[in-house]
Amino acid sequence: MAGSCSVQEILGDLNKDSFVSLLSKLIGESKYVQNNPPELIPEEDRVVKHVLDSLLPFSVTTGGGPLVVNHVTYFPGRGNVIVEYPGTVPGKVLSFVGCHMDVVTANPNDWEFDPFALSIDGDKLRGRGTTDCLGHVALVTELMKKLGESKPKLKSTVVAVFIANEENSAISGVGVDALVKDGLLNKLKDGPLFWIDTADKQPCIGTGGMIPWKLRVTGKLFHSGLPHKAINPLELAMEALKEIQLRFYRDFPPHPMEQIYGFATPSTMKPTQWSYPGGGINQIPAECTVSGDVRLTPFYNVKDVMEKLQEYVDDINENIEKLDTRGPVSKYVLPDEDLRGSLSLNFDEANSGVACDLDSRGFHALCKATEEVVGHVKPYSITGSLPLIRELKDEGFDVQTAGYGLMATYHAKNEYCLLTDMCQGYGVFVNIISQLED
Repeated sequence: MAGSCSVQEILGDLNKDSFVSLLSKLIGESKYVQNNPPELIPEEDRVVKHVLDSLLPFSVTTGGGPLVVNHVTYFPGRGNVIVEYPGTVPGKVLSFVGCHMDVVTANPNDWEFDPFALSIDGDKLRGRGTTDCLGHVALVTELMKKLGESKPKLKSTVVAVFIANEENSAISGVGVDALVKDGLLNKLKDGPLFWIDTADKQPCIGTGGMIPWKLRVTGKLFHSGLPHKAINPLELAMEALKEIQLRFYRDFPPHPMEQIYGFATPSTMKPTQWSYPGGGINQIPAECTVSGDVRLTPFYNVKDVMEKLQEYVDDINENIEKLDTRGPVSKYVLPDEDLRGSLSLNFDEANSGVACDLDSRGFHALCKATEEVVGHVKPYSITGSLPLIRELKDEGFDVQTAGYGLMATYHAKNEYCLLTDMCQGYGVFVNIISQLED
């Protein structure tokens, strides 16, 4: 370390001009990294190019600095970047991971400004990806660039991992899961891993599991003027779903640990989509499908919930004549025709939530840094899902999560972040590095 200067003095504050310049390039690629398969497959290497352009001049690859930069690709055009700033003590490490290089979709017709170009309105940095992902990519890139430029003598190796994101995709083995499988992140188990992918500048200490479900309901098609000859699947779906929800909330009530972790909501089970084959308004259809999800706090087991939901459906099918009906001729059984309405339940891929370790050094470092830089610390939890961090925690990583965008614009139209928030995020990173040196 030069003279008696501290790590914080050497790394200083975020270089705003450099950060905004890089973010402008990244948002310029956001149109091509939208993630909505099969129509839109992100091309993360477009973002990788700008990250490499920023960091390679300070790398051992070019001889310009100490950074070790590794571009790892498992699927064409969808690369990951691992950047290391070497420390002096073997086995001492901290890492900033989760800066994913894809974005959710944006329809320019719905926005008040171009989502695919950075625009600036005072403190607001506007565009798709500013508050969620690309803003964090730029922020952590600037941190690693500053380390490469200033070359402070650190005990800890500082690692940044920028990932291609397979969320929503049928393609697996693209990003962090493949990196873990190949052992490329093993050294990160030796220290705290800060997953940078949330919002509002506070530690996010818990996330929810997600169980997507489809309830297919079969009745009997008939003219709506003769409803006594039909089994109305729409009515059956409504009554069955009500019963399923009542049982779910009885068996999975708010958990006492949710108060400790500050979850905004308890576990929930609800419909979000409804479909049927089509037909005239004067026709009772033969079937319909209701779809939705369970958002599950990490204190319940996903497998247990799936088994219970199936039990509910099986019991309703066996006792369908006991289910509430709607009106004097509404019924779910036609004995003369030996017909019974029925339900079938299917699940898409489910994932578990995570409760971060509140006793770990990483958690205490994040809290202290947040309090000193932001001015207060108030950890929170949400039932949004981050399946990759549960997998990392299960693999033995000390995962803590934070982010410096705005929850109010996260994945929303007219997305923006605040430059002042990103400056504080940089300050938190530097504070953490300084703490772990001591």
